[in-house]
Amino acid sequence: MRRLIVTLMLMLGLGTTSIFAGGFQINEHGARAMALGGAFTAVVNDASAVYWNAAGLGFLEGSTNFILGTAMIAPKSSFRGVSPSVDAYYMENQVFYPSHFFITQKFSDVISAGVGLSTPFGLGTKWDEDWVGKYLAVETELRTFSAPLVLTFTFGEQFAISVGGSYSWADVLITQKSPLTPFAGDAFVHLEGDDMVAFGYNAGILWRPSDVFSVGASFHSEVSYEFEGTATATGPSQVSSQLPQGDITASLTTPMNIQGGIAVRVVDQLRLSADFQWVAWSSYDTLAVDFKDPNIDDIASPRLYKDSYIIRFGAEFNWNDDISLLGGVYYDKNPVDPQYVNPSLPDTDRLGFSFGVDANLFENFGLTASYLFIRGDQLTVTNSKETYTPGGSPFNGTYNSSAHILSFSLYYTIN
Repeated sequence: MRRLIVTLMLMLGLGTTSIFAGGFQINEHGARAMALGGAFTAVVNDASAVYWNAAGLGFLEGSTNFILGTAMIAPKSSFRGVSPSVDAYYMENQVFYPSHFFITQKFSDVISAGVGLSTPFGLGTKWDEDWVGKYLAVETELRTFSAPLVLTFTFGEQFAISVGGSYSWADVLITQKSPLTPFAGDAFVHLEGDDMVAFGYNAGILWRPSDVFSVGASFHSEVSYEFEGTATATGPSQVSSQLPQGDITASLTTPMNIQGGIAVRVVDQLRLSADFQWVAWSSYDTLAVDFKDPNIDDIASPRLYKDSYIIRFGAEFNWNDDISLLGGVYYDKNPVDPQYVNPSLPDTDRLGFSFGVDANLFENFGLTASYLFIRGDQLTVTNSKETYTPGGSPFNGTYNSSAHILSFSLYYTIN
């Protein structure tokens, strides 16, 4: 039975590690930025600059700016396998609502400040409890929240820098099944935890040498979370009293982000922008779960994520003084080798296509609405390190994934 407990918890660790892959970084911190494909670092012309590049606060119109909004994210994934089978399994439909709220204040021509709240990492996956990959993933959900405070210094009419910090917190939920070999049946494993105190820091720079050209860059540090929670397992009555129950701790470090871009006003009505975002996913190389009960072995499993990048392009066309049309496209490079892909996040290279409209509804009050479609490349795994049977058979097969995202932002300026 001791070996059974260790095996059960080891499979739990191996089956949950993909939750923090690139697809769980949320870049929807404002409808305008999303509509531009995220190519916003050198644009930053609304209060969401608090997140994207706080150096832009020094160039916002008015003394005080507000923005409030939400996104509706509907991911879809399927799996065909396990090879040589081509049976299809579909992830259950879910919708997530990461929201954003930012306020900026200009104190003088030199000093501005901003605060906010948004979700930099999150989402989740949910499969049928009895699907073929039930020993790898059933339900996985992560939510992180960040409340930044930034300070901006503007030098003349062309140059600004920003520095800031962020208070963060997070929670996680993971469930899956585990075989009770040599007994009949499965155990249902439930893991949840949270960390209510974590900190990060950020910086930004914006240079606008003319009315038609700007260059910007931003930096967001790693944030280290120390989750505390509980692990429970339920199963057939003859073994339920011997299944592991108890308190656990686990560490997670979300990756550093560095993003830079340019924006060029080609003609009076049209501005083009381009960004490059580097994501240091190598900070997530191992999952370690520690049990406070010394009679249960701790686990540590390698994930071997690699640093990755996103290339972004955006366009804004001013239809008239009150209406602007927005569009964008981006390419998001998969940070994990196919052999480590897991159904808790079927990650792959992604293309994103977005469009939106910005409307000034009343004096100093407006609405931005945008839509983003994300299509993941079909990914076939032939040498999976994940196993889906007690005997250790590899979880080889083909993943397909996509997502539909709607975003809305209301903004208001006080002169």
